[in-house]
Amino acid sequence: MKMNEVRALSSDQIKDEILKLRKEQLNLRFQKASGQLEKTNRIRQIRRDIARLKTQASASAKAK
Repeated sequence: MKMNEVRALSSDQIKDEILKLRKEQLNLRFQKASGQLEKTNRIRQIRRDIARLKTQASASAKAK
């Protein structure tokens, strides 16, 4: 997810996206623990996407 895409989202959409990514992150952690994880870079991508979303959420909160 690019920052341009994040900026286009509303605050409700950002919250929903963060929730969705947290669930996926949890599932990937379980896969990693059981040795079933194939795409190890996906964990890193999700962590960074969550950070982007949180950054935009706090920036939009400060702008109000």
